[in-house]
Amino acid sequence: MSDLNAQFEAAYERTQQLTKRPDNATLLKLYSLYKQATEGDNTRPKPGFTDMVARAKWDAWNALKGTSGDDARQQYIDLIDSLD
Repeated sequence: MSDLNAQFEAAYERTQQLTKRPDNATLLKLYSLYKQATEGDNTRPKPGFTDMVARAKWDAWNALKGTSGDDARQQYIDLIDSLD
């Protein structure tokens, strides 16, 4: 496992141990970065306008289209580091 992958996994584990719940915007950023890092570009159909949460997640992930997995991992790590 590469060093970046190990750091990413460790950062993910640290999310479970945060003492303060991040705000919704930060949670959305964490979600989108995680999805981009683990699955790549969003290819799923856009949810309907009545499912606002799913649509917000889809939009956040879709905004990262073209971001490499390594860049998404590093941004995720940096964001978690800023929350500690």
